[in-house]
Amino acid sequence: MNIKVLGTGCPKCQTLEKITRETVNEMGLEAEIEKVEDIMKIMEIGVLQTPGLVINDKVVMSGRLPSKSEIKNLITQNN
Repeated sequence: MNIKVLGTGCPKCQTLEKITRETVNEMGLEAEIEKVEDIMKIMEIGVLQTPGLVINDKVVMSGRLPSKSEIKNLITQNN
């Protein structure tokens, strides 16, 4: 599984990365988690509002900070 956390480094983006890593660990999954901070790369992916979350090359959320349970559901649905 490949997960990308998209954001330029704002507090919400940092929080999304933290809770995504925690959720993956709690679920006992093997996943490569990448933080993408380059705004040009973020725009190439198709996200115009950060933070954003991409699972297996599919944008699953952008423009807000989801709860940990929502992240768990997104991972389960897109695994």
